[in-house]
Formats: sequence, structure tokens, C-alpha cells
Amino acid sequence: MSYLVKNYNRKKISFFRGKGSYLFSTNGKKYLDFVQGIAVNSLGHANPKLVQVLKNQSKKIWHVSNAFIIPEGEMLAKKIAKKTFADFVMFQNSGAEATEAAIKCARRYFYSIGKPEKNKILCVKNSFHGRTIAAIHASGSKKMTEGFGPKVKGFDHFVFGDHKSFLNKITKNTAAIMIETIMGEGGIKVVPDWCLKEIRKICDKKKILLILDEVQCGIGRTGDFFAFEKSKVKPDIVPIAKGIGGGFPVGAVLMNKKVASAMTAGTHGTTFGGNPLAMSISNKVFDIISDKKFLKNVRLRSTYFHDELRKLKNKYPKIIDEIRGRGFLIGIKLVVDQTKFIKKLMDNRLLTIRAAENVVRVLPPLNVNKKEIDQAIKIIEVVCKTF
Repeated sequence: MSYLVKNYNRKKISFFRGKGSYLFSTNGKKYLDFVQGIAVNSLGHANPKLVQVLKNQSKKIWHVSNAFIIPEGEMLAKKIAKKTFADFVMFQNSGAEATEAAIKCARRYFYSIGKPEKNKILCVKNSFHGRTIAAIHASGSKKMTEGFGPKVKGFDHFVFGDHKSFLNKITKNTAAIMIETIMGEGGIKVVPDWCLKEIRKICDKKKILLILDEVQCGIGRTGDFFAFEKSKVKPDIVPIAKGIGGGFPVGAVLMNKKVASAMTAGTHGTTFGGNPLAMSISNKVFDIISDKKFLKNVRLRSTYFHDELRKLKNKYPKIIDEIRGRGFLIGIKLVVDQTKFIKKLMDNRLLTIRAAENVVRVLPPLNVNKKEIDQAIKIIEVVCKTF
């Protein structure tokens, strides 16, 4: 009997060891892991460089209150600011905390300039921004909000891809537009570059902040450090998490100078956010992933993976409807039953995870090699044949 709450429908499998792209189960089987904690283990399992950093730091200091200066966090914030649009960084522990803090930053900014009535956040209907009370209402998904009333006010929604719906929902009370650059949970749907540029123009025109949620699609997953970089757009606020810790819980909110000016002492806090252990590991993850050669390899290998998947789509049009995504944030939209397909993949030792719209999410580590990609392609084809 398990004493864990049944809020997860867990598969009847557990693992005792991981190495790179692979997981080893307690019943002695080896699996190609293309879930990686849902885009979390950006450098694979038990990465030796990260293990060494963790060992070294664990012997020094684990936790210090944010009432004191934490040099490891200062160092990482500087690296992020030098690499990205951001002027300042505020560390958290998870993606949900990061998006929650991003909402607070947007509202606090307008309050600080004497416009407290500008407090509404406009989001995509059925997007995903985390599981806190505010974040589920930001997502606007009935599935996530059902049973968690009363409704949290302050969020408006528009339909993905409906420009008219988007424009009609902007009001004098709109403080920010918050969207995922690539929708993850919502079905691996990419916001086109032209659309991001148009949204940025509208934000500038109407004095609205742009929040780009890169919790899942950021930190090298698309082959750029951030997914929005391809569009040449500069957001005002960006929540991140998942990949920046390489498997260790880390989140952050990146922001420009004007937004940061509103976040004065006492406006936000976190007990564990920015702790020395997390920051030491994230510094190493950042150093590896931000390297131009590393990102180029992500682009090359992911292009190969997409090309091979499209060949399967053309070969099995009654099984695969569409290949979605960018880089190593990949969605296989199916014609056949998603649950059965994922189960068959697992039976053949390939781990994947679902997303909305009958999509199978494929999230290899960013340092996956060609041999492992070929292995995944073979398994997917084997499963296609069974259907």
C-alpha cells in the first residue's frame, strides 16, 4: 500500500539509476528516457560535471537565508544579465513560483507608477503556467480550475491563434500579456516570430508589459538560449525553471530595469530560492548550455531528429498527423490513441509523456547523441507498425 496522495496516475515502474539519456528500472530493464523529468534534466542523468559540483558544494554550505549575500547567486545573476535581455534576476525554486512572481512583478510595477487599476494579466486559454491557485486561473483551463474556487480574479483569456480575440481582450486595465513562447502542456504549439513581434508592438503602443514564460521552452531547449531570441523580440519579464538546474530545483524571474525598480525590499521573498547548493549547480549548467558550440549541436541534432520524424509521418499518415515544436521540444500529434501509443513506446523501452491535443511530448536531454536519436526513431517506427 502506498501512503502517497493519489494526485498522480503513476505508471507501475520505478528506477534506481540513471546515466545520460538512459534510466535503469528496479526490475532490471534499460529505458531511453525522452521525458527527462519533463524537460528538467537538460544535461541528462547523473551528469559527471554536475555531480562533482554538487559534491564540492555540499561539503561547504547548503543553505543560507536571503537576509545575507549569497555569492553563488550573485555570480549566476550576473552571467544571466550579461547573456540575455535582463537587467536583474530574482531566484525562486520552481516554474510555478517563477510565473507567480512574474505576475506579482507586473502588478507591482503599475502600482509603483500610480496606476494600480492596471492589474489584469491577459493569457492564452488552456495554456499552462503552473499549479498554484493564481497560476491555474492564469491558464484558464476548466480541467485545472475545477474544484478550486472561488475564481481568482485578474486574468483574461484569448484563443491561441485568434488575433481578433486577442485584440478584443485588451482593456485599459491590462497590465501584462503572459504567454508561453512555445506551449508545452497545451500541445507543443509554437508562437510564430511575426506574432511575437506584433504582440511586442502592441505592448509598446498600449504601455503593457510582455511576459514570456520560458519555463519549459527556455535554457537551450530550442537551440537558442531562449526560444524568443529567434524573433529578435525583447520581453519585459521572463520566468524560467526546469532546465536551468539540470535536475536540481531552481526557478527565476528575469526582468528589465523598469520592472525591477518596483520590487523593493519586502515585496517578495523565498526561503529556499537562490540557495548556495542550487546556485552552484545552476552556474555549471549555465556555463555548459550557454556555450555557442553546445547550442549549435542542439540545433544540428534536433534538426536531424525532426527530419527523421517527418519521414515517419509521411510513411505512416494514418498514425502520425503532425510533427510539432522546435529543437528538442518535440510534439508528435497522433491520429491514433495517445495513451495506447505512449504505452507501446514504453513497452519498447522509450519513455515519453503526453500533452494536450493528442500529442506525445518528446524531450531528450540537450546532449543526446545521434545513436540515441536513431534508437528512438526505430522504436517509434516499430510502434507505428503495430497500429
